[in-house]
Amino acid sequence: MNERVRIDSQVCHGKPVIRGTRVLVSTVLGALAGGDSIEDILEDYLNITREDVCAALEFAGELSRFEEMPYEAAFS
Repeated sequence: MNERVRIDSQVCHGKPVIRGTRVLVSTVLGALAGGDSIEDILEDYLNITREDVCAALEFAGELSRFEEMPYEAAFS
């Protein structure tokens, strides 16, 4: 679904993370929902990029259309 988001049972218990990091997609999305700017997130997580933050949003958007592609099918 997304080259910047990875789901691996050996990393963070299989929760979606930004590829190459242990930064949870849910952490990025929660920060944005809480009012943090992309710049705030980039300052807090130096090992991710603006494109990674956008990929997290894209990931969430794709999951919200679950009737088209179930979560399990997207990552199996």
